[in-house]
Amino acid sequence: MGMLENKNALVTGGSRGIGRAIVTRLAREGAAVLFTYNRDRAAAESVVAEVTAFGGRAIAVRADQGRLEDLKHLFGEVDRCLGGLDVVVNNAAINPMGDIRDAVESDFDEVMAVNAKGPFFVMQAAAERLGEGGRIVNISSSGAVPGLALYFASKAALESITAVAAREFGPRGITVNTVTPGATDTDMMRAAAGEHLEQAVEHTVAMTPLRRLGRPEDIADVVAFLAGPDARWVTGQNLRASGGLVV
Repeated sequence: MGMLENKNALVTGGSRGIGRAIVTRLAREGAAVLFTYNRDRAAAESVVAEVTAFGGRAIAVRADQGRLEDLKHLFGEVDRCLGGLDVVVNNAAINPMGDIRDAVESDFDEVMAVNAKGPFFVMQAAAERLGEGGRIVNISSSGAVPGLALYFASKAALESITAVAAREFGPRGITVNTVTPGATDTDMMRAAAGEHLEQAVEHTVAMTPLRRLGRPEDIADVVAFLAGPDARWVTGQNLRASGGLVV
């Protein structure tokens, strides 16, 4: 029996990369996992198929996290399909590249809507459904990569929201934490590096004490810990899963 047997989990952005690894890890621990995707329905269906193949339960729901109408529909599906909620993981995010001097208002609004506003209102809706022992885990990011000012600004906002939510929800027995990955080998990371991928990987590995890039499964294991019973006394924290790159 897994540590999340008979638990229900919501994971936003669960069709690829770190999100996919989180969905499958929680499902292997026994949780029924409802996850969101935005555009790639085939990828979402492949996650459902993978989880079903090992006897788990996963449900894919399309939702644009930056749209409150979509979040209202999402939590309607949570209520309909799961009937309750024990774990929430805010993972969905976007990271469009662009220098600060080239950004326009719509760029700012879009990134903040998906990466900060969306998780805020997911936590708000989740707080109505989580009870004693509930878990919220927010996925952040670290660094100061040129071209990603809006992305990192939105993640800084998410970390601050996490700290406040931990204090507000704590009296109800709900923990709220952040996981901040280091350089992790995902499609998002590769797209951000672009034509400089090989040099970026070489430099990052040399700077990382454990001498490799992170894998999505590395992050999923940390999330599973925070979602489980052993993390009952951990809240308001930012766990940096970076292989020592960020200390």
